[in-house]
Amino acid sequence: MLMTMTTNSDEMDKAVHLLREGKLVAFPTETVYGLGADASNDEAVRKVFTLKERPDNHPLIVHIARLEQLQDWAVDVPPEAMKLADAFWPGPLTLVLKKKPEVSSLLTGGQATIGIRIPRHPLAQGLLDAFGDGLAAPSANKFTHISPTTASAVYEDLGTAVDMIMDGGPCEVGLESTIIDLSGDEPVLLRPGMLSQQAIEEVLGKPLHLAADVSTASRAPGSHLLHYAPKTKTHLIATGDITNYIQSLQSDGLPVVCVAYSDTSFPQVKQVDWVNMPADAAAYAHDIYRTLRALDTEHYKEILIEAVPETDEWTAIRDRLQKATGSST
Repeated sequence: MLMTMTTNSDEMDKAVHLLREGKLVAFPTETVYGLGADASNDEAVRKVFTLKERPDNHPLIVHIARLEQLQDWAVDVPPEAMKLADAFWPGPLTLVLKKKPEVSSLLTGGQATIGIRIPRHPLAQGLLDAFGDGLAAPSANKFTHISPTTASAVYEDLGTAVDMIMDGGPCEVGLESTIIDLSGDEPVLLRPGMLSQQAIEEVLGKPLHLAADVSTASRAPGSHLLHYAPKTKTHLIATGDITNYIQSLQSDGLPVVCVAYSDTSFPQVKQVDWVNMPADAAAYAHDIYRTLRALDTEHYKEILIEAVPETDEWTAIRDRLQKATGSST
């Protein structure tokens, strides 16, 4: 397994060569690191499912370099897709469209739709441009684990089973892309991201439906009840309940750590550590996976996470925290 931080032509050529051989190359996007495989090679795609221990009915997102490549994967592309692509690609937006008949159902989890996006990270763009075709690239971690936002996090989760890890530094956004299903009559939000629902609706000129309200919505990555989760027991808790919860802990339930974002004054108790997160949503999103990964390597019996605001800018963060804790709070 080769890990590289630089992007000279020899190393890019090596990555492309590995991908064309059906090998796996992890690379950074602006959201999280992806586990890349030739999306046209079923054998390579199967390796992704196997390495991630991912159920085969969970679709993969195909990453492309240019808008013209959309026609290689999708049919009946609606005008709304072009509006969103013009506004937000390259960027943290995945569009779910009707797949071309010849596109492998292995990629799509057996569905008649396919998720596609153009990432904006320069290393990802360079790799996709050099490869010249689509790369299937789910997050480069074991299924349901915390998504990696650094190359070292990829290595911690997958080790030498990845043929090459391209290190492009910490991911800018830190949470997975927003997913919009445009394969039906109305646009449906399948997964919130840091690209807001409001921004998307302004471009579309119409409201988004929520997947929970549309029975025909496509399945999306990250829709499992428990996802983005630490191995340590993790609990999402309202601000007003934290003090009582801490005071109720018995000695055999300690030590714990609380990930807090507010300036609320909480009790300082022995064997209860505190991590203060940014009060800004974008900064919080950038840091949360890295923070949870670090805490997951410590000796804590439990990770407590203070519930974040109910405002629109925190929607994607709330979604990830609820999935990380298996909570509906």
